[in-house]
Amino acid sequence: MKLGFYIILAAQFTSALADNALLFAAIALLKDLNSPAWHTPVLQEAFIFSYIVLAPFVGAFADSLPKGRVMFVSNNIKILGCIAMLFGVNPLIAYGLVGLGAAAYSPAKYGILTEYLPPDKLVLANSWMEGLTVAAIVLGAVVGGVLISPKIGGPMLLWWDIPFIDTGIDTSAELAIAIIVVVYGLAALFNLYIPRVALDHKPLSHSPAFLLSEFWHNQKLLWKDPLGQVSLGVTTLFWGTGATLRLIVLGWAAVALHYDMAHAAMLTAWVAVGIAIGSILAARFVKLEQSVKVLPIGVAMGLVVLIMIPVTNSTLAIWLLIVIGAMGGYFVVPMNALLQHRGHLLMGAGSSIAVQNFNENLSIFAMLGLYAVMQKLDFSIYIIILVFGLMLSGIMTALYRRHGHDQDNGKI
Repeated sequence: MKLGFYIILAAQFTSALADNALLFAAIALLKDLNSPAWHTPVLQEAFIFSYIVLAPFVGAFADSLPKGRVMFVSNNIKILGCIAMLFGVNPLIAYGLVGLGAAAYSPAKYGILTEYLPPDKLVLANSWMEGLTVAAIVLGAVVGGVLISPKIGGPMLLWWDIPFIDTGIDTSAELAIAIIVVVYGLAALFNLYIPRVALDHKPLSHSPAFLLSEFWHNQKLLWKDPLGQVSLGVTTLFWGTGATLRLIVLGWAAVALHYDMAHAAMLTAWVAVGIAIGSILAARFVKLEQSVKVLPIGVAMGLVVLIMIPVTNSTLAIWLLIVIGAMGGYFVVPMNALLQHRGHLLMGAGSSIAVQNFNENLSIFAMLGLYAVMQKLDFSIYIIILVFGLMLSGIMTALYRRHGHDQDNGKI
């Protein structure tokens, strides 16, 4: 691999690390402001709102400029969102600005590999990219948890304090956000050194009406295809449930394990570890032609989530979260591969990724909204776990009953 590839990896890793650490810092900031509990899922909704609204347009933006330039601009938008939090802007609004940068960043980070590397290197390159992204999720949860911990943040605040100068950074959450700004800055620095390559897929038109029309055409095309429908339905459901599960784990850890926010944040990393294990197992044992056959694992995952309800032991909790993550990774990776395959055949990989991102983030938005409503109504965390576990299992069962024989009929 050429040096430029490793610069791309470094840029993606540092930006993803900051993204995942920032979530927990922003949640801690909400707690410092005595915000109601239902503001936490709304915080994540503010982040992914841009993904939904800008889905038809961000791909064209990424294809109109060198990808490194797009990633640099996007990282700077994230930095502005962090600075806005530090200057007292409502975290829901400021975190939404970070989401705007993330939405613009997403298609560029995937597209740069195709432009920069030969086809025979893409599988290896994507393996590195996905592996480092999982590592960033795990490390981001750990780093975020450490930075917001009073035992760590308190002494660091004393070090941060400058005589005769009011930095405005008075809490562990604010200090964590300030450090995350530095990490985003490092990612932006890497972006400047990403090699420039010729633009190979300029949009046919920059007209919003054209881009919107093309996007909805691709949306209908993928949802009408039987295998596209099941793979898109499964990945959409998985990521919506997965994003909500991360917040559910925070609430569950506080009630069942008596964890503080910092330790609960670190606990969520075990789900990502499990997803990585499940992904490796799926790559080893599941072929594309058999991908629909993994749907029963998704049904079982929803039922295993219910086991969280009686667990009060931290060791058992860790193993349970690893198992839940592994089951998720095992069934979502083949579904994702099937979706990419059908998307490539029907409309091209880039367009199908745009449709996939839109639907997955719409699912996240809806699931988080449901979670926020249940918190607003003061539902017990155990009732919330029961609802989400049964919902995941029920929808996966319906998808399997409808599409379980599609590949048997030779429709792949």
